[in-house]
Amino acid sequence: MKTILLHPSYFPSIEQMAAVAQADKVVFEVEDNYQKQTYRNRTFIAHSNGKLLLNIPIKHNKKGIRKKTKNVMVENDFPWQEHHWKSLQSAYRTSPFFEYYEDDLEHFFKEPIGNLIEFNLKIFEALCEMIGIEIEFSKTLSYETNPEITDLRFLINAKRTSDFKAEIYTQVHEANHPFLPNLSVLDLLFNEGPNALSYLEASVLFENE
Repeated sequence: MKTILLHPSYFPSIEQMAAVAQADKVVFEVEDNYQKQTYRNRTFIAHSNGKLLLNIPIKHNKKGIRKKTKNVMVENDFPWQEHHWKSLQSAYRTSPFFEYYEDDLEHFFKEPIGNLIEFNLKIFEALCEMIGIEIEFSKTLSYETNPEITDLRFLINAKRTSDFKAEIYTQVHEANHPFLPNLSVLDLLFNEGPNALSYLEASVLFENE
C-alpha cells in the first residue's frame, strides 16, 4: 500500500491530484505552522488572458504570532466566494463539462466558510467523488520532520518550480494562449470530464525530486 503525506489545498493542482489518484491512502498534514503564499489558500485556473489566481483571504494574527494551519480561519469581510464563482463561470462556462459539475461545486461558493483546512478537506472529498477516486484519508496527530511515509508536502509550495510533465489536453481557451500546465484540477475536470481519472492515473510524477 502506498501512503502519501500531503497538505490540504484549495482546489488542488493536477500534479497533487495525480499523486492522490496513484496512491492507496492519503495522510493530510494538519499540525504544521501556517505559511503565506502557498496552495493552502490559492489555486490557478485558465482564463482568456492566461493563468488567473484565485486567493482565499484569511484572518491574520495582529500580534504576528505564528498560527497552526488547522486553526486558520477564512476572512469573509470581502466577498471572495462570489468573486471566485463568477471567475470560474466566466472561465469555463463554454467548456465541455462545466454544466455537468456545476451543481456539485456551487455550494462551496454560497455557504459561509470558517476553518480553512476543513473547507479544503470538504473540497477534496467532493473532487474525489466527481473524478471517481476511491481513497482512504486521515489527518496527522503530530508534526514530523522525517515521516516514514512518502512525503509530498513540498507540493503545497506555490513558488516551487515543478518538473511535472503534463500531457496536453484540449483547454477551452487554447485559441487565446498556449497550453497552461498543472492548473487546478478543475481545469482538467471541466475540459476532460470522466476522462480526468485516466489522465491522472497515467501522469508521470516527480522524476527529478
